[in-house]
Amino acid sequence: MELTSSLTLEMLGQPFLLEKRIKLLHAINEHGSISKAAKAVPMSYKSAWEAVDAMNSLSTEPIVERETGGKNGGGTTITVYGKKLLAHYALLKQEHNRFMERLAVLADVEGGTLGTIGRMALQLSARNQIQARVENIMCSGVSAEVALLPKGGQQIISKITAEAVGNLHLEVGDRVIAVCKSSNVFILREDEKTDANCLKGKVVTVEQGSDSVKIVVDIGGHDRIVSVMPLKHFGSMSFQPDDDVRVAVKARDVMIGR
Repeated sequence: MELTSSLTLEMLGQPFLLEKRIKLLHAINEHGSISKAAKAVPMSYKSAWEAVDAMNSLSTEPIVERETGGKNGGGTTITVYGKKLLAHYALLKQEHNRFMERLAVLADVEGGTLGTIGRMALQLSARNQIQARVENIMCSGVSAEVALLPKGGQQIISKITAEAVGNLHLEVGDRVIAVCKSSNVFILREDEKTDANCLKGKVVTVEQGSDSVKIVVDIGGHDRIVSVMPLKHFGSMSFQPDDDVRVAVKARDVMIGR
């Protein structure tokens, strides 16, 4: 038993790009003829033209164009815009396949048990969720050290288990989410040293409550990281918006999601 799912994109509440229409577009691009493309899919000539007309009418720009005259008496071609749509659909399909593979790992379909699927819909309470690219993976025994590079260019190290690396199918170049709780992000004093991840940034806002302080720091690349600390630990620190600061988060406190 397998988990399968087709990918359909809608526009204005109507099916726009379906897998069979994508096959038709690829066939038109290959054969330059809608009749030959219809046979290759296969589908009827009438259905092929109806599909083309539906896509063209829903699209902001033509996807398929008829050409008349010429040495071969004309034909049918995919526009530049249409080729871009094919490329984008291919990327979406790749991600869709990865999702289905991940779902198959979590769902014991053969055993009729879907108990772990709820994890995929889980919304994390952790405030800090930063997109990053996997730069390096070093496994040593049961532990692993994963180097992540957010858009701002400041590397973040995450220490997780080697088993987690395998379960997430992590590879260099993958896009992931670095996750950490705001209570695990610390503001460093001016001369304070640390062996944790140290990120430079500028203070965006400082909000002081009755028993805690929340500091939002811009770490570049339109990414912000939030630190929430007890008021008693805030002590003599005094920050204003635009102040330069350093924030620290231990590698073991950085989780990875995808």
